Amino acid sequence: MKLGDFQLLPIADGDFWLDGGSMYGVVPKVLWNELTPADKENRIRLSLNCLLIKTPEKTVLVDTGLGEKFSKRMREIYRTGGGRRLHASIAAAGTKPDDIDFVINTHLHFDHCGGNTLKKNGKYVPAFPNAKYIIQRKEWQNASQPNEKTRSSYRANDFLPIEEAGQLELVEGDFEVTPGIGTMVTPGHTSGHQSVLLSSKGKQALYLGDLIPMTYHLKIPYLTGYDLYPVELLKTKKDIIALKPSLQTHRTFS
Repeated sequence: MKLGDFQLLPIADGDFWLDGGSMYGVVPKVLWNELTPADKENRIRLSLNCLLIKTPEKTVLVDTGLGEKFSKRMREIYRTGGGRRLHASIAAAGTKPDDIDFVINTHLHFDHCGGNTLKKNGKYVPAFPNAKYIIQRKEWQNASQPNEKTRSSYRANDFLPIEEAGQLELVEGDFEVTPGIGTMVTPGHTSGHQSVLLSSKGKQALYLGDLIPMTYHLKIPYLTGYDLYPVELLKTKKDIIALKPSLQTHRTFS
């Protein structure tokens, strides 16, 4: 779609399957199974959709999907094929990895940043060699020092090689990445989760990440079992969906 002078392109990294109960939290299965039918192992299909933004000056990728780091066993658990599907989708959009100026990670869970890096000569390196990776400092700290609950959601090889390569830019709070594209902190799923606000020629769009992972989660009480701060997430969702004055007057990146 077009947003002012920006071109917005969905970039697919395929799909994977997660436990339906985990994705709907306290919502009873008798309700959510009508929306997203589960397989025999109670998993539901989820798409790994990233966003490519082309402005007149820069090319920006928001999130990088699952990547290719899963073992055979993990691919079976998540019912995914793996491989470099993200790169095929980027190529189909007429873009090369070297063309990406910025990668914005909404957060560092493996299904949103798994494509940050890839293995070359036995070592993980940034998949986008000319890009600055924009990550909230709080999210980086949480991912680098996970606890017993969060450890399974983070993989060090998804983000530490970025720092080693000198391509990491840690930000704190709202941040203008490039004219018309900025991040805004939307806590709840994680404390350092950020959404991406796009502004061009009076038009705006907001990439939500896991603030609202599926359209069904637009319903305020629909939260996931992966949301670390559910009460805070409820407030963030209300502000976003109801367009509270605090958001309407939020910094506009232009």
